[in-house]
Amino acid sequence: MSLKAFHIVFIVLSVSLSCWFGWWATGSGEASAVVRTLGFVSYACAVGLLVYGVAFFKKLTQLKTTP
Repeated sequence: MSLKAFHIVFIVLSVSLSCWFGWWATGSGEASAVVRTLGFVSYACAVGLLVYGVAFFKKLTQLKTTP
């Protein structure tokens, strides 16, 4: 597995884990305000990682097509 492929897999896993933690933290009825806040921060990080992953993938495809 190349470093580029590992990077994409790592980003996908990070987004998945971030979304899962956000779901867990905000869905728990007995969670404190701090845990819920961390859940929303986790959702924001997932969005940021998605934006970064799309930008990285676009750059990766440009590098492959450029002679």
